[in-house]
Amino acid sequence: MAGAAQGAQHEFWQPPMQAAEAAARSELVEACDRCGTEFIVDSRFCHACGTPRPGSAPARPWLATGLNTFAGAAKGFAGLGDRLGLPTAAFLAFLGGVACILGALGVGIIFSARTVLDWQAVQLWRIEWLLGAVAMFGAGCLLKRLR
Repeated sequence: MAGAAQGAQHEFWQPPMQAAEAAARSELVEACDRCGTEFIVDSRFCHACGTPRPGSAPARPWLATGLNTFAGAAKGFAGLGDRLGLPTAAFLAFLGGVACILGALGVGIIFSARTVLDWQAVQLWRIEWLLGAVAMFGAGCLLKRLR
């Protein structure tokens, strides 16, 4: 027993074992290919590095299709313009108009009017946002006709 303690490694997170024992042990249990950590029973991912377990189905099937990436989201977003029957430029103008309407709503939520002068300033900002929305929707209508 004293001989085993002298050959032990001094790092507390690694048990003292020989390479042959480690190889025999890795054949008996399933370990992560990336970091070598043993999988917890019935787990789908490695608890140390997060790598999926080999042969396990993805938790959410839409992850396997690539819709979680920016390119997949852009494809879905571009499909929305096609479903609305708008060319790309008209669809972008439509989105700009929607953003201006959200800006007009946001002005009323963010700023509070304590005096009449503050109320007038908030109303002026709302008018500016709504004029921007009208301009964007008008540009979208013109760009749709150019199709």
